[in-house]
Amino acid sequence: MRQKPTVLAREIVATSRLFRVEEVQLRFSNGTERTYERLVGKGSGYGAVMIVALEDAEHALLVEEYCGGTDSYELSLPKGLVEPGEDVLDAANRELKEEAGFGARELEHLTELSLSPGYMSQKIQVVLARDLFAERLPGDEPEPLRVDRVNLRELAALARHPQFSEGRALAALYLARDLLIQRGELVL
Repeated sequence: MRQKPTVLAREIVATSRLFRVEEVQLRFSNGTERTYERLVGKGSGYGAVMIVALEDAEHALLVEEYCGGTDSYELSLPKGLVEPGEDVLDAANRELKEEAGFGARELEHLTELSLSPGYMSQKIQVVLARDLFAERLPGDEPEPLRVDRVNLRELAALARHPQFSEGRALAALYLARDLLIQRGELVL
């Protein structure tokens, strides 16, 4: 295992409502010094969840919502923040109810993913949700989200869809699909 660089200094250089930009001065084991900037989340720090909700043996739910980063409506998996004191699986079920109008009787933690580890500290927990039932909770979205679906056998086509661009969601769908294939529950 490589030795992590020595932190010489760190300073918050910018702050917004959602993020802090932290500048970190580092010295690597070979003596090279570099300055890195990274986005550090503000607020709870309890993490986030992304849900692969299976409607049936081969279809997962997607939601369409406005995304400020791309200034467009995008398809992705339901996701959201874990509230203080909330278990990851409970947060996944709550977010699924808020965003897609479904709850799940069966929830399974799959993995943890990051978006851009070179610049961001945030990670997201990926949860597989099965045995869905209709239940809607009020959420914090500014407008109702449209619910769509994707066939797990057609993920390559989804990756080319003009409204789908989130790499974490694509990775989560592939991981869920591969797990179902490994368990013999889905055949390509």
